Amino acid sequence: MHFMSDNAASVHPNVWQAMLAADTPDSPYDGDALSAKLDEAFSEVFERPCWALWVASGTAANCLALATMVPPQGGVICHREAHIETSEGGAPGFYTHGAKLMLADGDGAKLTPTAIQGVIDPIKPGVHWVHPAAISITQATELGRVYTPAEVTEIGLLARDRTMWLHMDGARFGNAVAFLRSTPAKLTCDAGVHALSFGFVKNGGLGAEAIVFFDEGLADIARYRRKRAGHLQSKGRFLAAQILALLDGKLWLENAMAANEAAAIISQGAADRLLEPVEGNQLFVRMSGAEREALRGQGFAFYDHGPDGARMVTAWDSRPEHCTAMAEAIAAL
Repeated sequence: MHFMSDNAASVHPNVWQAMLAADTPDSPYDGDALSAKLDEAFSEVFERPCWALWVASGTAANCLALATMVPPQGGVICHREAHIETSEGGAPGFYTHGAKLMLADGDGAKLTPTAIQGVIDPIKPGVHWVHPAAISITQATELGRVYTPAEVTEIGLLARDRTMWLHMDGARFGNAVAFLRSTPAKLTCDAGVHALSFGFVKNGGLGAEAIVFFDEGLADIARYRRKRAGHLQSKGRFLAAQILALLDGKLWLENAMAANEAAAIISQGAADRLLEPVEGNQLFVRMSGAEREALRGQGFAFYDHGPDGARMVTAWDSRPEHCTAMAEAIAAL
C-alpha cells in the first residue's frame, strides 16, 4: 500500500494510448504535429495566448524557466523549503550559470510579500551584492499548502513593482486547482505569473512536463536554452502526446481531484496528528519512530518527515480501500 510519492504512480491508460498513436513517422524535435498543438491547447486552458515547451523533468522545467529570467549575477527569491533549494542538486545555479537562491521563510512553505521584502530591503545598491531578478513560488507547496488567487496576486504585484519576474513551480498545480475550485488563469497569468512549470508526471504522465510561458519573449529564449541543455528530444512528439492526452477533457484535473479525495480519506484517521492542513494530496502526520515502523509492518509505504513525523502522498490511482486502511491504522495507533 504505497503512499511514498505520486512520482511512483502508474501511467494513465490514455497516456499510453496517445503515445502508441504517436508512434508514426513525423518531423523530429519539436517540429511534429503534436508539439505544434501545445500552444493552442494551453491557451484554451488559461484563456489567453500561451507558449508551451515540453521537457522531460520537473527540475528542467523549473530551471530552464528561471534561466530565461535571471542573469548569472542575479538571484531568485524562494522559500527555504522550496524544491529548487532542497531537492534539485544545485540545478538552478547550473542552468542559470551561477544565479543565487535567496531564501525566505513562511508558514506552510508559503512566501508572503512581507517575507519577500525582508530579503530585498537589506540589499544595498551596487555590484558587491546579489540583486534578485525573480521570485519562485510552489503551488501546491512542499508542505502541501496552496496559494489562493489573492495571495498569488499580492506576490505578483510586488514582483511588478520591483521589476522582477514571477515563476510558479506547479509540480502539483492540478491538485491546487482542484482544491481551490478556481481556474488555472486566476492562479497564474491573471495574478501576475510569467512562467509556470506545469506538472504532468505526478498526475498520470510518464516522462513529460510543460513550461508554460505567459510572455512570448521568455519562451523564445527558452527554446534556445532547452536545446543547449540537452532537453530538445529528437522524438518530441512522444512528450507532446502525453501532455495533450492529459489536457484532453480536463483529465489532468480529474486525476488531481482523485488524488485529493484519496488524501482526504487518510486525513480522517489522522485527525489531530496532522502537522499541516491537508489542501491537496500530501499529508504530514505526527508520529514516533515506533509508530511509523508499526505502520510499515502492516504493509504501508511512506517517507519519514523529520524525527517525529511521516509524509504520505496519494496519487490519481490510489485505491480507496488502501486509503481507508491507512486511516484506520493511524487512528488505531
